[in-house]
Amino acid sequence: MDDLDKYIETRKKLSPKFAKIFDKGYEQFKIGILLKQARLEAGLTQEQVATKLRTKKSAISRIENHAEDIRLSTLVNYAQALGKHLHLEVA
Repeated sequence: MDDLDKYIETRKKLSPKFAKIFDKGYEQFKIGILLKQARLEAGLTQEQVATKLRTKKSAISRIENHAEDIRLSTLVNYAQALGKHLHLEVA
């Protein structure tokens, strides 16, 4: 565990509010990263995905970098634009 991980764990133990906010933000960040990785694996640019979804490149960038409150239908459409399927798991 590096220093950053230690700091985060310490802050989470000291502040349940921090823990909740951090975990929520991390999950949103992770969704954007997964979407970006899937796009890159598909060999597509943000502009190409935007064209397939009939939107602007800036909208794709916003989805990948700030995936907060993203609609399920948007995730499904994004996956379909990459030629993939969305798989959700409740754990």
